[in-house]
Parts: sequence; C-alpha cells; structure tokens
Amino acid sequence: MQDRQEQISQVVVTAGQMRDIEKRIFAAGMPVVALMEKVAGLIARRIPEIPANTPLLRGSRVGILVGPGHNGGDALVVARELYFRGYEVWIYSPFSKLKELTSQHLQYAQSLGIPIYQTIEQLPDSDLLIDGLFGFGLERNLSDPIASAINQLNELSIPIYSIDLPSGLHTDTGVVLGTAIRATHTFCLGLWKLAFFQDRALEYLGKAELIDFDIPLADVEAVLKDAPKIKRITRAKALATLPLPRPAVTHKYKEGHLLLICGSRRYAGGAILTGLGARASGVGMLSIAVPESLKSLLVSHLPEALIVGCPETESGAIAHLQLPENTDLSSFNAIACGPGLTRDATPIVQEVINSDRPLLLDADGLNILAQMGAIATLKKRQAVTVLTPHTGEFERLFPDVADAKHDKVKAVQEAAAQSEAVVLLKGARTAIANPQGAVWIVPESTPALARGGSGDVLTGLLGGLLAQAATKQIPVEDIVATAAWWHSQAGIIAAQERTELGVDAFTLTQYLMKALT
Repeated sequence: MQDRQEQISQVVVTAGQMRDIEKRIFAAGMPVVALMEKVAGLIARRIPEIPANTPLLRGSRVGILVGPGHNGGDALVVARELYFRGYEVWIYSPFSKLKELTSQHLQYAQSLGIPIYQTIEQLPDSDLLIDGLFGFGLERNLSDPIASAINQLNELSIPIYSIDLPSGLHTDTGVVLGTAIRATHTFCLGLWKLAFFQDRALEYLGKAELIDFDIPLADVEAVLKDAPKIKRITRAKALATLPLPRPAVTHKYKEGHLLLICGSRRYAGGAILTGLGARASGVGMLSIAVPESLKSLLVSHLPEALIVGCPETESGAIAHLQLPENTDLSSFNAIACGPGLTRDATPIVQEVINSDRPLLLDADGLNILAQMGAIATLKKRQAVTVLTPHTGEFERLFPDVADAKHDKVKAVQEAAAQSEAVVLLKGARTAIANPQGAVWIVPESTPALARGGSGDVLTGLLGGLLAQAATKQIPVEDIVATAAWWHSQAGIIAAQERTELGVDAFTLTQYLMKALT
C-alpha cells in the first residue's frame, strides 16, 4: 500500500490524461455517483482538520459554490455531509443548466432545507467558502456574471477551499482564464495536475494537498505508457537516489572526484559558496580551480579541498586552467563550471565543453554558452551535460523555445530535446527535463531562496552528486532532481527557523544536512 501511495504521489497529469483515466475507471464499472460520494466524503472529513484563522467548529457557516458539472456535484455532496454534521450551510448555484447528477444533488439539498441562492448579492456571511464552480479541463475565459462574482468573492477576507483546482485556472498551464478563485487551500483530486507546478498559478492555489481516491495504478500506467513521464520528486524518491548508505569498504577515490571551476577577483564569494555546496554533497575528492589571487581565501574556507590557483586576466578572471602535474580534465568524474567566472573566462568554458567529462554549466558558464550558440555547441558533446538556468538565462540560451513563463514544463521539455542536455529551469517550482521528454518537478520551495548566491550552492551540491553518480547506473535527471529537492528543503527548513529574510546563501549551506534528517 505504501508503495502505491508513493507512486501515486509522484504522478503528474494533463487534463486530457486525467479525463482518459477517469473514462477507464467508469468503463470498468465504477459508478460516477459512487466516486462522487467517495471523493466528497474524503473532502468533508478533511475540512475540519485544516488549520485556519478561525477553527471551523460545529455550527460554523459554510458557503458552497456550485458549478454546472460534476465538480459542482462534488461540492453539493460536501454541502450535504457538512449539513448533517451540524454546520450552517448555504449554496450559491448561479447556473440554470446542470448535469443530471449535479441537479439531483441540488434537488436533495433543497429538500433538506439548505438555502440556495442564484445571485452574488443574495449571499449571506460565512466563515468558509467551498469552491466547486469549475474543475479540471476548463478552456474558455470566464465571463460575467460569474467572473464578477468570483472577483467579489476574492475580496472577502475568509478562507476559500477549492475542489480539484481553483475555478478559472487552466489545468495544464496554470493560466488565469479571465479571472480565478484565489484559494486558501486546494484539494487536488486523484492525481496531481500540471497547473499545481506552474509558477504563475501558485498565488491562486494556496496550500495544496492530494485527495487520493484509490485510482488503480494499472489505469494510470495504461494511459501514460506512451507519453513522456512528468513526476513530482518526493522525499522518498530523493533519499533513495542519494549515494547512501556507502559500502562498508570504500575510499575517497571511489566516491567521486569533482572539479569546480569558478570565481574571479570580483566574485570571490561565488567560488566559496559553490565549494561549500559541493562539500555538503559528500563527494570523495574536491578540486576547485580559481584565479591565483583567490587561492589562500579558498583554502581558509575549504581546507579539505585541493585548491588550484590559475593564471588570471587583468580583470581577475581565470586566464587558463593550470591543473597539477599528471592531471587533466579526464582525471575527474564530473566538472561544474560557471559561478563567479565573468565572461572573460570564455576560453575556459570552451575547453570544458570540449572535454569528455559529465559537465554542469551555471551562471557565467551559461552566458558564455549562449554567446557560442547553445544548441549547436551542445549537440557536439558526447558526454552528459546539465544546464541550470534561471528564466533570464533560459531565454538567452533558447530564444526560439516557447515562453517559459507561460508553460514551464513544455518549455523545459523543448529545450532539453533541442540541446540534448538535461535542463533544470529554476523558479518557484523548478522543472528538470531530459532529452527524451521525461520531467521531474520540485513540488515545493521558498522565496527565501531568491537571494544572490543560492544558485551557487546548488551548483556545488549538484556537481558533487554528479561526480559520485558517474560510476553508478542512476539516470542523470534523477540526480539533478534530487539535488534541487535537497536544496529547496534546506531553504524551507532555514526559513522556518529564521524567517524568509534570514536565509542568505552562506546560512543555506548550514541547513543542507538538516534537510536529510
């Protein structure tokens, strides 16, 4: 059972896929009315358990917003159940035509004496609203009078709980279709929908949770088998991907050797933060190439690392790599390059791109790659490449890819396919794609990470995991997703202890190990 729950918690579907899965369930004999009763019963039991500004006590006033489809039917069953449990319930049903099952539930609610209102002006006060106006699959923009009603409801200073998706959001892109309910809490039904992981939808979703109504895995797999998999990276998956536990008999040379190439006289801190991120990864050997003038500074912060001082340009960037005797790029299990380099280090980036080592490019590594022509350059590489852009860097790297702000998942899939690299697109919800179209999504993060240097920590952490995984049969995108999850969790824990204002990048490195315990 636990294995099934873990698998279900990872699955992310489009509106079309969810529709096909439901068709299979109903074709197998599950009555629509039975499923509606089950889902609504789970929601009704869950509602009183959710912390709110005011506890939802017996006798509290609950307004139920009812749409014309089965989402409205779900809401009406919730209304009935809360009414039987002693809550003061009223219903807002502004539509003249309802699906047959929804109409039957409305008729029964009316027979119980539950007040039903057709206009927004009639609505009494309430302690909580349940949004069942529209579920998944909405495609058209909402118009008046329902659009105006939603805007007025949003202005009320009371919690709104949405069933499946806040009414007015596009299920796949998270785009607001004219207007949308700003939910305090959203119950996602059955399987996670794509909108929950699009940055633009987050301010409407509130706190999201999955209501698992026992969809058979066989039905999910039958529908998704030919489509690129889109998944949430969960704690269980991330911990299972980490190189833990280590073999009882091992040594440092078996636990990966990472080369970091980072820093300049102007951006010395970038090298330090990247090194501290790599240290936390547990990589067996860590070498850090920096301009000669930074060598003593790096030694003071990372005494266990081999600090390679390189000749530098007049501007303080690395002029060329000067590795120790009998060492070349093939000596390393992975290379991470970019933080703090400045664009004066273009020859260095060109050199590592031409190597046969797994390569992670970030920051100025990405900016230099963009100048070289990302797609054409990367297609010549034989080894694994990982790119970790934020939105601005992504647009410079892939100017012909669809707007990442509109549909992050589609954009990162296109970029990975075109470049033949694993692409991690940063944001409030980070998305990772491999060239075959498979996607991992990091399901939670914190705005505390929106500070300079946070990305440098991720580069080091991910570089260290790539070096350790180089000799293991682990998909690179799994490693990338695990590092992004670990980084986000550290930020979340730090923000809980220090507030979102107290999580600078150096502090973040001190919470990385806490995220695993």
